[in-house]
Amino acid sequence: MSEPSGPRVNQLDRVKQEYTQAAREILGRSMRGVAKTKLTPDMLTLVGVATCLAGAVLVGFETRNEYLFFWLGGALFVVGSIADILARAAGKGTVFGAFLDSTFDRVGEAAMLAAIGLSFMHDSNEIALMAAFAAVIGSFLVSYTRARAEALGLRGDIGFGSRVERVVLIGVGLFVAPWGWLQWPIYLLAALAWITVAQRILFVRRQLRELAETTA
Repeated sequence: MSEPSGPRVNQLDRVKQEYTQAAREILGRSMRGVAKTKLTPDMLTLVGVATCLAGAVLVGFETRNEYLFFWLGGALFVVGSIADILARAAGKGTVFGAFLDSTFDRVGEAAMLAAIGLSFMHDSNEIALMAAFAAVIGSFLVSYTRARAEALGLRGDIGFGSRVERVVLIGVGLFVAPWGWLQWPIYLLAALAWITVAQRILFVRRQLRELAETTA
């Protein structure tokens, strides 16, 4: 569905569309060099998910040295997520590669949130542990609602709980974790993910209603 004929979006969604488009343009220019190498998007995807998983394993050992394992695990998670973004920007992908990328996106993020949940369990912070579970479910649903909307030929990319924002929140949370503040970004992440799910459901319903009105 083309943008002019689609439903209206609010100002916040326009802001997101603008910074997302700007980021894509910058990334596209910076990745021209990657596109000329022998690195394929599938390779970058595998490197990205492996790095995220390594980061999650390190976070699982945070009781031994919080600064070392939280920060190193967080750094690996961010690097792995960036590698995944590079895979999308390299421009040499296949249909299967896109499927592989979307699947492994969920693996790396879920593994890190599971490791964070383990940290909350070590601290007997049951509320934060439930928030980590809610964040995992919400992040999956954010991606699922978009995929289902696009399968119907509709837009499903609104909201501020997309993967980039989630990666930023997790990265910030791991950075402040040694001071006992990890739960706050996770609370925000869980809330943002579920709000985005609700936004996308309502947005899809609005698009379907507008389509029904135009075809009536």
